[in-house]
Amino acid sequence: MRSEWTALPEAATTEIAERVGGIVAVYPAPTGNHAEIASTVVGSTGRVFVKAASTGLSVQTLRYELAATRAADWFPPAVLWHFECDGWLLVGAELLDGPHPDLSPGSPDLDLLRVTLKALQETPAPPGTWFTPAGRLGFALPEMEGRAFVHSDINPSNLILTAGGLRIVDWAWATKAAAWVELALLTQWLVGSGHAPAQAEEWLGQFPAWASVRPDVLDAFAAMNAAKWAAKSERSTLGWVHDLAAWTGAWAAHRSRTG
Repeated sequence: MRSEWTALPEAATTEIAERVGGIVAVYPAPTGNHAEIASTVVGSTGRVFVKAASTGLSVQTLRYELAATRAADWFPPAVLWHFECDGWLLVGAELLDGPHPDLSPGSPDLDLLRVTLKALQETPAPPGTWFTPAGRLGFALPEMEGRAFVHSDINPSNLILTAGGLRIVDWAWATKAAAWVELALLTQWLVGSGHAPAQAEEWLGQFPAWASVRPDVLDAFAAMNAAKWAAKSERSTLGWVHDLAAWTGAWAAHRSRTG
């Protein structure tokens, strides 16, 4: 749940102001909900994206994101500074300017996604504590275990088109898993961007990790993921939850017919 910038203790905002040469303006992020505070801060020396958390899971995922951002090289925004103050963890990161990609069928942005995903697929999970597949997804399959560094929430709002290529933000759910898990989780977003499930699978087929997964494993993953989101949608009025229930359900139905 997001909080207002004014929820931060004065000592924290004072230290942020010192780091940016005085705060000129603060603009809350329009999407996302992991960190309690997520805002673009404009100072006299430039702009920085600030995330802050003070409770339970919010602090845990922000610590994961801090560690992942340090470990994952070029993909995430660079961490500029971080500190703790009066029970809050605060992280200032590089602000990535650019639009979100269009992942609809035939979009040239899919080529940029392919390049970024190929590099990420080849990145082993760094040493440290990361989410397990079951801990991240809420269901278990032995085949999900692996050594790849999986972002686990690659969707258009977490992708930024920059002059240097497609970058990935929001690493709060970084997971150590089999590489194919990343691709399976992307399926729902390809469907949501206009791909038929068969089209999404065809596009994903260019990645070796996808081609190596047994059809029955994909069948099981799709069914369990769809069941999870269907259950969530019964308890929620949020539009994005119902969207994910529809998209995962469409893929599961496709797998049940053709898997």
